[in-house]
Amino acid sequence: MPGPAPWQRITAGTPGAEFESRPPGQYAFDFPDSECDGWSTDAFTLRFASVRGAKHRYYRQPRQDAARAAVHEPTGSIVFAVADGVSSAANPELGAVEACRAALERILHLLSPAPDPLDFTDVATHAAERLRELAQWRLGRAETWPAEVAAHYATTLIAGVVRRAEGGPVVELFRIGDSGAWLLDRSNGRYHPLFDSKTGGGSWLVTNEVSPLPQVPAHIEQTRVRLAAPLVLLVGTDGFADPLGDGDGQVGTLFARHLATVPPPLWLGHVLDFSRETFDDDRTLLAVWPRGDSDPR
Repeated sequence: MPGPAPWQRITAGTPGAEFESRPPGQYAFDFPDSECDGWSTDAFTLRFASVRGAKHRYYRQPRQDAARAAVHEPTGSIVFAVADGVSSAANPELGAVEACRAALERILHLLSPAPDPLDFTDVATHAAERLRELAQWRLGRAETWPAEVAAHYATTLIAGVVRRAEGGPVVELFRIGDSGAWLLDRSNGRYHPLFDSKTGGGSWLVTNEVSPLPQVPAHIEQTRVRLAAPLVLLVGTDGFADPLGDGDGQVGTLFARHLATVPPPLWLGHVLDFSRETFDDDRTLLAVWPRGDSDPR
């Protein structure tokens, strides 16, 4: 008997060109075309996926986005980080992964004992220092200039924690660069941004300027919000944010439908790899659902 039909790529509006992905360079084997993860604690369910964009698939470049997540076992908190390596850097994929690792390590450390609020300047500084150490090791020098570190490993970073609190779960997160975060209301499919968009919160002018790590601004963008059903926390790179826009179009409808209940991790990756003309960047999306009686499993 024939097996089930293979998944067909999802389109959102006018599809982009279809072609077989080309391999990245021979030393990019640590950065697969796609990756996903997913698990649940007694309080939260997490999913994330990261896929290589059409531009990088065609020009034989590795995926330059990264995501990492962990549970802080003493408190049951979910710690997460998402990064988007800056394409003008020499090795942005390395910068993205190291920034995520460093952010997770530092937040997990700071949560024992749990401070309120978290010191996100400390977290960002720790990630920037990790990039500097990476540059020293790979360049074989005891000292490196910030401009040298940026030239090799510049990356955006958005990271934080979801933890239990009186009155319901709380999300605390910060960002450096232009990645985004939203609360998706599953009851009506609306997206509520937690940071200003590239248009600057209402301006018609779009900017692509990014101030990435290893720079650490004097005042880091950060926010704190409640996360209660039917809300879902979404954290994504601009490869997801740009086609999403304000959430009122086809991409917003697509994800509101598929995130209304918790999808399998592989299915999230499949949906994230949708085809839409002109949107060819790497895409990464991390989602956290609060668990409750109304959340089907």
